[in-house]
Amino acid sequence: MTTALKSLATATRTPYWKETAGPQPECPPLQTDLRCDLAIVGGGFTGLWTALEARRRLPDARIVLVDAGLCGNAASGRNGGFCAPSISHGIGNAMQRWPNEAETLIRLGRANLDDFEADLVEYGMEVEFERAGKLTVAATPWQIEGLQAQQALSQRFGVEARFLEGDALRERLASPLYPAGLFEPNYALLNPGKMVAELRRVALARGVEIHEATPVSGVAKQADGVTLLTPGGRIAAARVVLATNAAPPLLRRLRSAAIPIFDYAIVTRPLDADELAAIGWAGRYGIADSGNRFHYVRKTADNRILWGGFDAVYHFGSRRDAAFLTESDSFERLARNFARALPPLADVPLTHAWGGIIDTSARTTFFAGTAQGGRVAYAMGFTGQGVSASRFAALTMLDLLEGRETERTALRMLRRPPFPFPPEPLRWLGIRMAQHGLAREDETGRRSAFNKVLDAFGVGFDS
Repeated sequence: MTTALKSLATATRTPYWKETAGPQPECPPLQTDLRCDLAIVGGGFTGLWTALEARRRLPDARIVLVDAGLCGNAASGRNGGFCAPSISHGIGNAMQRWPNEAETLIRLGRANLDDFEADLVEYGMEVEFERAGKLTVAATPWQIEGLQAQQALSQRFGVEARFLEGDALRERLASPLYPAGLFEPNYALLNPGKMVAELRRVALARGVEIHEATPVSGVAKQADGVTLLTPGGRIAAARVVLATNAAPPLLRRLRSAAIPIFDYAIVTRPLDADELAAIGWAGRYGIADSGNRFHYVRKTADNRILWGGFDAVYHFGSRRDAAFLTESDSFERLARNFARALPPLADVPLTHAWGGIIDTSARTTFFAGTAQGGRVAYAMGFTGQGVSASRFAALTMLDLLEGRETERTALRMLRRPPFPFPPEPLRWLGIRMAQHGLAREDETGRRSAFNKVLDAFGVGFDS
């Protein structure tokens, strides 16, 4: 048995974060018809932030949130907890897709992270929030050139980013794979399991009604509002927010706007000071590499290492089988890559290994809009960047429902819908061709002809 297989042998196939959040008060399923001012479908980051901001704006409103399972049991409780100062999937993506409003997007993204942290303090939410920075490392000459270009672009917009190599890099990470890196001080990490639990706790404390195990099967426009159909009863709401993200969309118009991409992570047992010193990782910052198929890496509060990413798996027909969360060749691939990048830790046992679904849009950022005559708002397509952007999306949806013209609702990034994914089998074939090209680019530094065509149409594929 290989080292990677041995390290995985006893790893539980559930998210590590779930064990850290502690017991939660029960929110029973809906079992009667009801009327409310605002109904929210989806109890992840987006839905829960919407509930809190709606309560702030509408102190006397009846706000009801329903989730098909348990709050945060999907993408919000399964991610790496990277909390970016961006709403546009980074500065480079903003410049490539919306150059005329890039400065605004960058400013709003940084302000959103500031306000995110301020909200944590105001609400007393303990979520292991650490604004310790992010180190992006490069393995090849073309990736190093990419980091240098990224540094120059960051400096253009007044964003601090320090290029590191040699001893300066080894003081932050000593790996045989990465000769250079770029350190961004303004980046945060948190515990996504505790984040969901705290958002849920605060929402309940402020009178938001939450019903779990309450799937919504339909959305129907009425003369005086919108009706949501659930197994236990009808919800008649004046306004509705759809925050279902990676789940099958309730609105037909959204069914080709985002696709479910499976992402995987592994977690080690807690590491001691000598083990961490052996890889030169003394700080609390997060780490990512520069490949198209990239890894994201971080420490937990008890000094485990979470190692995730690389594979971005799409299943034909946009299948979302529950078995895909626990059964995948990606786990062994992650373990092997972990051992290659951090040889002193190659034999460290892994305690957890799990998968999650990323709601991926063709432009790699979330989008928002309205339906049903402006009575329904939606946001989705976060493409793995939703921990902080979900808060911004919540504010945007409420602005849209209120008919308010704000800096958020004026963004071209949000006003124009993403390029739709084609029907099968073209969808599966296109994704396979794009992924093959990205893998070859990681190996050679050359962009494939197919991906250049996608670039020209403003279409991308990322996780």
